[in-house]
Amino acid sequence: MRLLFVHQNFPGQFRHLAAAFAADGNAQVVAIGDHANVGRLPAPANIERLSYRPARAPTKGVHPYLRQVEAAVLRGQAVARQAVELRRRGFVPDLICVHAGWGEGLYLRDIFPASRILGYLEFYYHAFGADVGFDPEFPATLDDQLRIRTWNMTHQATFFAVDRGLAPTRWQAGTFPAAMQPRISVIHDGIDTRRLVPDARARFALADGRTLGCGDEVVTFVSRGLEPYRGFHVFMRALPELMRRRPAAQIVIVGGDTPSYGRRPSDAPNWRVKLLAELGDRVDTRRLHFTGKLAHDAFVALLRISRAHVYLTYPFVLSWSLLEAMAVGAPVAASATAPVTEVIGHEANGLLFDFFDRDALVASVCRLLDDAELRRTLGAAGRATVVDRYDLETVCLPAQRRLIGNLLHAGRGPAAHGDDRLGHGAATN
Repeated sequence: MRLLFVHQNFPGQFRHLAAAFAADGNAQVVAIGDHANVGRLPAPANIERLSYRPARAPTKGVHPYLRQVEAAVLRGQAVARQAVELRRRGFVPDLICVHAGWGEGLYLRDIFPASRILGYLEFYYHAFGADVGFDPEFPATLDDQLRIRTWNMTHQATFFAVDRGLAPTRWQAGTFPAAMQPRISVIHDGIDTRRLVPDARARFALADGRTLGCGDEVVTFVSRGLEPYRGFHVFMRALPELMRRRPAAQIVIVGGDTPSYGRRPSDAPNWRVKLLAELGDRVDTRRLHFTGKLAHDAFVALLRISRAHVYLTYPFVLSWSLLEAMAVGAPVAASATAPVTEVIGHEANGLLFDFFDRDALVASVCRLLDDAELRRTLGAAGRATVVDRYDLETVCLPAQRRLIGNLLHAGRGPAAHGDDRLGHGAATN
């Protein structure tokens, strides 16, 4: 079997699925990713990796609603060129797995009309009822709402070029229009709970040379980018009261300074600098540790020693970090936002609080720090949730393989014949 994975940040959400097929001696696996990422990120063995490079940046002065759409077209066109080269080599995939959000899947149907295509559907933009306008500190304008509606052109065009959609949570699948949802399967990417297990012997080294372990009062917060989308501003503003009430607590914050989803602040280089300046001497910086991005082993070690792991998010895509924290038994206090509430039930396998209620955040963390039995109970229940519903080997990979098997046996399109030339205009536009 021949498989093609397309993801600008490969392996991304395909890391486990691609690895599983690459380990199969009967499969030939090729991946296409953005030139800026291919080779920088580790990828599973036995996968041929190719890169694409858009011909140019979006047009200066293009209507702002269309800037992201034009970027998607340029990206899709660059992927199409690589796909043409693969076809010239005689590689015609039985299955293509492509992330649908960036335009990379726009034209794959035109190059490989006989291939089956599975589109990863992470999130469909909404002007109301999801992330945009959720936080009153950052109100949405009418211009924002109209731009967001236009952005969905890429999702719509890609959706109707794939055979089936795949979403990681029910809520994320539910962000797509009702007419699309019957063609979307909900299967999470999977959490390796055989490797991610509790370990009371874990240790984590701070930058100042100190080492923390399970005997220390450690509170953790994780976000790939430290930004409001993941509640970084709420967590930081809760720290003065939390640190006052917990004079022994060590606060460890993991994440980079570049936002992954939202914007940088207008009056500071990043949100970390802005919020530290806002809080001033109201936080004890000797007990506040910013690690930046961590290697995964160090990240897991930190989660294993956490007595209270805090997770906040706008109604948006669910972070792997939440499920990984639960897998290693970290007791979690999280915002009662979608899709968190799809995973956590209050006092069943974690504690929930209103996203904007800093007092409730502090109370939830203090409750965990004060009650060892509650930590043990919620930590064990959280791990059980991940094992039962999100385990890689027993739940998610088997479900993904069944989906792919059904897709491959559902029939094929016409044979692939056509002109490989994209044309002079296409090469420069």
